[in-house]
Amino acid sequence: MAKGREGGGRGEPNFDVPEGRAVDPADLDLRLSRADRAGGGVARGGTGSKGGRQGAGQGASRAAVSKAPASRASRKAPRRVRRSILGRLVYAGLILGLWGVIGVAGLVAYHASQLPPIDQLAVPKRPPNIAILASDGSLLANRGETGGRVVGIKELPPYLPRAFVAIEDRRFYSHLGVDPVGIARAIAQNVTRRGVSQGGSTLTQQLAKNLFLTPERSASRKIQEAILALWLEHKYTKDEILELYLNRVYFGAGAYGVEAAAQRYFGKPAKAVTLAEAAMLGGLVQAPSRLAPNRNLPAAQARAAQVLAAMQELGFAKPADVKLALATPARPAGVRGGGSANYVADLVMDVLDDFLPKFETDIVISTTVDTALQAAGEKALVDELNQKGARYNVAQGALVSLKPDGAIRALVGGRDYAQSQFNRATTAKRQPGSSFKPFVYLAAVEHGLTPDTVRDDAPISIKGWNPENYSRDYRGPVTLRDALALSLNTVAVRLGQEVGPKTVVQTAQRLGIASPLQANGSIALGTSEVTPLEMVGAYAAFANGGTGVIPYIIASVKGADGSVLYKRKEGGMGRVIDPNAVSMMNAMMHETFVTGTAKKAEVPGWDLAGKTGTSQDFRDAWFIGYSSTLVTGVWLGNDDGEPTKKVSGGNLPGEIWKAYMTVALKGQTPTMLAGAKSWRNRAPAEPAVTNSTPGGLIGALLGEPQAAAPAPRAASPATRHAEAGAGPSRDDRNFLEKLFGVGE
Repeated sequence: MAKGREGGGRGEPNFDVPEGRAVDPADLDLRLSRADRAGGGVARGGTGSKGGRQGAGQGASRAAVSKAPASRASRKAPRRVRRSILGRLVYAGLILGLWGVIGVAGLVAYHASQLPPIDQLAVPKRPPNIAILASDGSLLANRGETGGRVVGIKELPPYLPRAFVAIEDRRFYSHLGVDPVGIARAIAQNVTRRGVSQGGSTLTQQLAKNLFLTPERSASRKIQEAILALWLEHKYTKDEILELYLNRVYFGAGAYGVEAAAQRYFGKPAKAVTLAEAAMLGGLVQAPSRLAPNRNLPAAQARAAQVLAAMQELGFAKPADVKLALATPARPAGVRGGGSANYVADLVMDVLDDFLPKFETDIVISTTVDTALQAAGEKALVDELNQKGARYNVAQGALVSLKPDGAIRALVGGRDYAQSQFNRATTAKRQPGSSFKPFVYLAAVEHGLTPDTVRDDAPISIKGWNPENYSRDYRGPVTLRDALALSLNTVAVRLGQEVGPKTVVQTAQRLGIASPLQANGSIALGTSEVTPLEMVGAYAAFANGGTGVIPYIIASVKGADGSVLYKRKEGGMGRVIDPNAVSMMNAMMHETFVTGTAKKAEVPGWDLAGKTGTSQDFRDAWFIGYSSTLVTGVWLGNDDGEPTKKVSGGNLPGEIWKAYMTVALKGQTPTMLAGAKSWRNRAPAEPAVTNSTPGGLIGALLGEPQAAAPAPRAASPATRHAEAGAGPSRDDRNFLEKLFGVGE
């Protein structure tokens, strides 16, 4: 039985562990071999013992295979190695490329996160331009941060925007904001030339930089620039992008935008530039400082030639037109005179916020200035100083001309705006000398005196002060008419003392003098400082028949869409001089052109009146005169107060005044001054029956017998109304405050 079980019974698994020995798990090898797997040692289709034999045979066969010649194995091995290296390289390349894409995406995402959210991104508003126009609608100047207005691309000649495309971004209409071809070309050229000679930025990228980014050169900024360029291309059409670019790019000399550049360099609007000028503007943006035509014309013309060649190559310009443009290259406009229109523009900007405190879009300001009169005033002043300034040691001057209602027609604040922007017409306060005397005489007339009243031209002393005449001689008894025409100082001082210095000050202020005045004896000789503009404004009351005015220069302000933002209303200070007093003053000041100090300034055929003025040591020389249609004043002197070589109101200023007024009055029909006939050609009263003895305060000061002074004339209802409060309008008061720092 035992044997039977041993021979034919069930066999137990045996792991070849000796009987009676403890099993150590570490000694067991439980790993499967190929033969241990199902069918691993049996040939396909074989069963039973046959299969076992086949398995044995297969084992022998494997052994035989293992003993195959080594040469066969060695021939196959190299092919497997080559495929492995190539595969590995391809695989590594794919992995590196994938990581590169991930890295770039991460870099772009990071820099994009530094920008505002796309849904909040918007093109920043362009700083508003302020176009300042003359009364005829012509442009005087642009003000603001940009220097020119916004222009639509349809306003421009086609070759102007094409010039920028040709030289800056010839694939502008085909790329999506970033141009890989352009970048590759730029890299190739930079490597070839061993330096950074060309950039790969598109016009869209340049616009993105100008709109949103700083000028720094860095990889970070370039990435942000590319992101923003893609956004711009998505949001705007190509023409809209090009229009934005043309209105934002910097051209040097403070000019932002093609309109400002055309005005700055060629003195014309962008819509009027020639092909040669367009090419010069297109080439300028590469390096505005280096290529500015007014600073480096040869370099600007050479760059323009490159632009023209590119335009011809791309078919943007006909060969014949390019040939003509190359034959007659663009040149910057010459300097036009002394640039006095800028003094006008500065005055406009000084007072603008009183009328329009806030605005966010372009505005157009219409002024009262006449371009022909402005040019005539500038020429008269500059020519005189160029011819005689060195001989008379006088370097500067100013001219103001306005209509009798206060509208400024010409304003020249200095000899050359490029050399000095200080506006002497509105800001310089100088002693008016004898040109102040009409206010003294007006006060005397309002106290009962007339042009025929006689006063002594004789030495006078007031507490040690001994005023003398310019001629150092004395004429004895003279009428007020002659005393004013001859500018006799002693008579003016006597009159000032008769009416009182405070009355003289009040009279001048009533007519529009806003600067502080010292109420002392010397006020009669114009020792308190004033500006040319306020002096001419005060004289306007004589020219218009007695109405006080505030000089003004802004007529209206409109938005870019034509909407009216401000329009000047009629205003002024009302009647400030009685008509009879105006008549007497005009008669006396007319005499200065007939027998007095202004004889050389007479304009034939015109009824004129005015007064010369010279301050102590010839530091200031004035001439202020008027017709019934125009009031003009001229001042000459030196900014540092250095005395001139005997420049007086009757010589150089009178010559400038005459040169200007001859042009200004040409073509007009001469008319008489207000009330001129009433006091013309009257025989003077006999000295014996006039009050030739100083009275009032001067008599007390001199210790002389006092004759009864004429009783003050009763003011007319109109004059009383003016003095009682018929003051300037709100706009006029604002203008006064801005110019002179005073209120009502």
